[in-house]
Amino acid sequence: MRATKVTANLSVPDIETAKSFYSDFLGLGTEEFNLGWVARLTDPETGAHVQLVTRDADAPVDSVISVHTPDVDAAYEEALRLGYEIVLPLKTEPWGVRRFFVRAPDGNVVNVVEHAD
Repeated sequence: MRATKVTANLSVPDIETAKSFYSDFLGLGTEEFNLGWVARLTDPETGAHVQLVTRDADAPVDSVISVHTPDVDAAYEEALRLGYEIVLPLKTEPWGVRRFFVRAPDGNVVNVVEHAD
């Protein structure tokens, strides 16, 4: 698998309440998207970013990071071949991403995702 970007997924009770700290104080002022349960805030100059997550809309658990890859299907096959626990099977979501969740040996859940261009 090839990772092209890694994004921290921070668990927050309320996105709107949390946004001001991350956008105003930390300078991540550009809201790339906000689906109500997940929002990505970015500094457009540096590319620094974070995702705020209240509860994943379509998964049994929340992930701690999102790992972006150009070939999520190949990454899924590799995870299966290596015997890693698949927490959320590979699927295309209504909001335009193809993803799966895999549990790392340390217990962390990772969202492996490919965005449609």
